[in-house]
Amino acid sequence: MFRIATLAAAFSLAAVPALAADGAQLFNMQCKMCHGGSVMGPSLTGVAGGKIGASAFAYSAALKAKEGTWTDANLDAYLKQPSAFAPGTKMLINVPNDENRAAIVSYLKTLK
Repeated sequence: MFRIATLAAAFSLAAVPALAADGAQLFNMQCKMCHGGSVMGPSLTGVAGGKIGASAFAYSAALKAKEGTWTDANLDAYLKQPSAFAPGTKMLINVPNDENRAAIVSYLKTLK
């Protein structure tokens, strides 16, 4: 009987949609490993509103070739599918969830 109750509880929890974490939490879970002082990725301080590929980081040729600034729309598109935004980019991780991307973009705008 205990196993049935445990399984029922597990299935009911699996049916509940995940609560969206805030942007800082998502950044810490998904982005910080490479973008928190590592040589793997550039610091994202000041990235929102900045020129694409502007820092001294060794960006891919694909990202260096992009023109413009990191607008909300550009950040969203890049996080959604980096390889579609800049084919040949070094960034392999994407954020498929719309709410999570929006939260991360909002958080990036606080990094000054």
